[in-house]
Amino acid sequence: MTLTTTQPRTLEKTVAGHTVTLTAEQAEAFGRELDALKESVIADLGERDATYIRRMVKAQRGFEVAGRALLFGGVFPPFWLAGTAMLGVAKILDNMEIGHNVMHGQYDWMNDPALSSRAFEWDTACPSDQWRHSHNYMHHTYTNIVGMDRDVGYGILRISKDQPWKPYFLGNPVYAFLLMVLFQYGVALHDLETERILAGEVTVAEKREILEGIWRKTRRQTLKDYVAFPLLAGPFAPWVLTGNLTANLIRNVWSYMIIFCGHFPDDVQEFSVEETKAETRGQWYFRQVLGSANLTGLFPRRFARPDGKLFHILSGNLSFQIEHHLFPDIPAHRLAEISTQVREICGRYGIPYNSGSLPRQFATVVRKIVRLALP
Repeated sequence: MTLTTTQPRTLEKTVAGHTVTLTAEQAEAFGRELDALKESVIADLGERDATYIRRMVKAQRGFEVAGRALLFGGVFPPFWLAGTAMLGVAKILDNMEIGHNVMHGQYDWMNDPALSSRAFEWDTACPSDQWRHSHNYMHHTYTNIVGMDRDVGYGILRISKDQPWKPYFLGNPVYAFLLMVLFQYGVALHDLETERILAGEVTVAEKREILEGIWRKTRRQTLKDYVAFPLLAGPFAPWVLTGNLTANLIRNVWSYMIIFCGHFPDDVQEFSVEETKAETRGQWYFRQVLGSANLTGLFPRRFARPDGKLFHILSGNLSFQIEHHLFPDIPAHRLAEISTQVREICGRYGIPYNSGSLPRQFATVVRKIVRLALP
């Protein structure tokens, strides 16, 4: 996406009590450096990347087959625990490292029908075509612009002080918890824009096609996980049912934590429509960096390596949310490699690079949700 302006301007944002300034000239140079970095990665794509994603697909299928097989013997607790854990990992890989990244078009250059962004369907309640609109277009174009990016609060939460307060938001912590445990359904309803329906801006009839798509996909997922596989297990149906339910819960909670920690911890900035009018490419990059946060791992640096590959794979490499927002169509497994360069470039322009462990970032998200429940 290229954004142009005929009126160069200086950008200013206050982050952690310090004013970050980027002149029009600096923004242009900043944009050129990041464009050059992106082009260098794209020019290097090849067999290594194809092998990586095919291995991920193979691993995901292996975890799913093994997990479902073990659940059929779930009457024995070790089998149930192992089967549930493996199925949970399979669902995480399918949604985070495979589905999310494939549907961004990161592997379209391979011309593999199974990895086509337009044809891929994932193991979750949200129809892929709706997700591509609400996420690929709306969120990645208008990242953290209050009133335009519906990921700011998901139409449910008050997650920015720039969202006007109303008594409804006293339930902010409760809504956040429900969204976490039912996250696949929250994502499925995203394109429905329920808050606009309740406000009378659109009618249910106008959303009929979207509703039908959500119903078809949700019904299919429900029948698969909670009817078909339990029936196949015969007398062991209760163990298969609870295993599938728990695996979905694991995936929901994990996805929610990774996504919220990449978008809403302390010092991540929101923007107004006025601030982002007539953005240049460099100014768009500036917004992506300030509107994102990275995750170093499960523990603070003093306790564990910050670059553990397993953590990043299970996060879909959205642990490098800054780099993903900058370059959403670059294969996500490449983001770790370029993160050092991105950080160095940001440092030279005085642009903060938000990074921290999962517990630290999530604690600030929870604190923000509770704090913004009040006026």
